[in-house]
Amino acid sequence: MTPRTTTIVPVRTGVRIALAIGAALVLSAGSAPLIHAEVKSLTIGGFEFSNAITVPGTPSAVFDLFTGDISPWWDHHFVEKPKKLYIDPKPGGGFYEIFDDAGNGALHATVIYADRGKTLRMVGPLGLSGHPLEVVCSLDFSPAEGGGTRVTLTVRAAGEVQEGWGAVVEEVWKHFLVERFKPYAEAKLKG
Repeated sequence: MTPRTTTIVPVRTGVRIALAIGAALVLSAGSAPLIHAEVKSLTIGGFEFSNAITVPGTPSAVFDLFTGDISPWWDHHFVEKPKKLYIDPKPGGGFYEIFDDAGNGALHATVIYADRGKTLRMVGPLGLSGHPLEVVCSLDFSPAEGGGTRVTLTVRAAGEVQEGWGAVVEEVWKHFLVERFKPYAEAKLKG
């Protein structure tokens, strides 16, 4: 076994070595530009709204039409023609937009509650990806008076909320429910 040798450096010498190393690091970094970040405050808040439509079909049939492949009626996406656009309606499933064969894409929301024909709940930023915003979308499917299914959407959001976002998100959801999904469901599920 080789004997161990310990070298003891006097404190003053150790301080000098540390200062020399520090100075070398500063001088070597001196050629690189310093990065200055602008720190901005975010507006933190929230919003909530509800909308409802009535469409033909049973709650289970309407739930099934609202989930799975939604490309026939969902017309907002990050790429012009996504390869797949679907909602996987199970806890841990998601609202996915797959861009291409390589699997690039977006997870718009994660399904946190699914009870076929009754409730679908998702949480995620949806179209506001990149912002610290949690949007919870709850869809309740119930028998409507006079037949068909009443679909009630409740949206609650909290986090970074810029002025006007609540109204914009409400208009977008109204577009999806009233202008896109309702006619699609009426065409697919008419008696």
